[in-house]
Amino acid sequence: MTYQALARKWRPQDFSSIIGQDAVTTALRNAIADRRIAQAYLFSGIRGVGKTTAARVLAKALNCERRLRLEQEGAPPEPDPCNECGPCREITSGADLDVIEIDAATYSKVEQVRELTESLRYGPARDAYKVVVIDEIHRLSRQAFDALLKIVEEPPPHLVFIFATTEIEVVPATILSRCQEFHFRRVGAATLAAHLRLLCEAEGITASDRALRLVARAAEGSVRDAVALLDQLATFGSGTVAEGEAVRLLGGLDLQLFHHLLRSILAGEAAAVAAALARVEEEGWDPRRTHGQLLAYCRDALHAAVGVDPDRLDLPAEDTEQLVELARSAGYENLLRLLTQLLKSEELVRRSEAPALAVEIAWLRAAELPKLIRIEELLAGGSPAAAGRASTSTAATTRRGGDSAPAAPPGRAPRLSSDPKEALLELVGQRKQPLAARLRDCRDLRFEGGELAVVIPRGDTWLREALDRSQNREILDAAVGQIWGAGSRWRIVEELQAQATSAAPAPTSAPALAHPVVQSALDLFAGTIETIEETSVEDRGPEE
Repeated sequence: MTYQALARKWRPQDFSSIIGQDAVTTALRNAIADRRIAQAYLFSGIRGVGKTTAARVLAKALNCERRLRLEQEGAPPEPDPCNECGPCREITSGADLDVIEIDAATYSKVEQVRELTESLRYGPARDAYKVVVIDEIHRLSRQAFDALLKIVEEPPPHLVFIFATTEIEVVPATILSRCQEFHFRRVGAATLAAHLRLLCEAEGITASDRALRLVARAAEGSVRDAVALLDQLATFGSGTVAEGEAVRLLGGLDLQLFHHLLRSILAGEAAAVAAALARVEEEGWDPRRTHGQLLAYCRDALHAAVGVDPDRLDLPAEDTEQLVELARSAGYENLLRLLTQLLKSEELVRRSEAPALAVEIAWLRAAELPKLIRIEELLAGGSPAAAGRASTSTAATTRRGGDSAPAAPPGRAPRLSSDPKEALLELVGQRKQPLAARLRDCRDLRFEGGELAVVIPRGDTWLREALDRSQNREILDAAVGQIWGAGSRWRIVEELQAQATSAAPAPTSAPALAHPVVQSALDLFAGTIETIEETSVEDRGPEE
């Protein structure tokens, strides 16, 4: 007997069998049950998520003799096809004359589309509906779209179009506006792994849960790719899917090696990072694919750091625990900075003719991030050695009020100034640079009797309003408590007489300072107002 690939053998034949697209299948089933059949449907999404399969199931449901008979008898609606009547069987085998499937990649000429539209003006030969399925419709030429537009806009009775595409942005708006659009989403790794487990049980394939999760993650949301990979691995292992072979044949690192690689990068251990890359080359893994998988793993770490439910990370339980522990010790800001650095390298890695070298540079540069120190520490008198390290990196070059360089690596607290006031500004700056700059420009910071006095000129409202915001108050509360101990408080004190040389604006400027646009600019750039000039109407230009 001829072997049939698992992807074809287990192709869904009704709506309930389509994996991970509940919203789409529910809407289509309700439309059939309510007899609300649109003239054209557009299915969009990545490859292998069920677009063409859903189109065939919809065609069968529209023409199923059993469903039509029950409908005529007034029985409760049955939206799923029976898969037993003549139309159902013929549509499944591709032999139904009233269901036309076209691949737009080889059917893109305007002459072909014109011939098709002419033939569609006649009713179905036998079925209730004539259904035209056009796959990869974005491949049609502009002239072909124009030739198709008229019949899509005003189709004859009993004619239904179903379009499928992986590039919906290419489809003209004139076509989109005449279709009911359904987006097929990527299928989660947990859902894919559960589906693969059912296939293994039905086919007698031996595979561990960990191996199936590796296959599911490698499929990147595509059901067809996941089933095809399972088929390949089962063939290689004579019915057994081994974890080691899954890692080798799928062309990427396993989760344990990803864990060690991420930990080495966060600790700035360049030698360990280089060793991981050597392993990639020795095993023959694709560097581009491996870099992409590292990005996905770092994204999971970022989610873990912000407190996302670990069950949503699509990882085995033991790997999830390790990742959550590492992510929390590294901190959200460090992981965000690392992921940004790696993402900037993604295009270079993808286009490089020497991908292994590009990946090596990207990873080693990422491992340098923990060695950098914040620019505020340099300005406060950081060590010459640290300053030398920072001066060799573009990441340490910043402007006042901008983002700081990465903090110290996990497990090592950043050094603070011995001056309590400077240490306070450093702590505030670690969380919000604009607020630290504002505090630095106030009249004075005095700590007396367990309370910090933030001294501002009389009539100055800009710092007072900034500290009225709950987030800023929380930041200053935490910093004061860390410097002077729990229970320490702070308050704003107005200076009785502002000095004439003060950079703070006079009381008459308060309305201007309170303007939302001015406040947003001060927050964004951590700036101060030196002078305020009033301009008369006559002085303004014609367009001001």
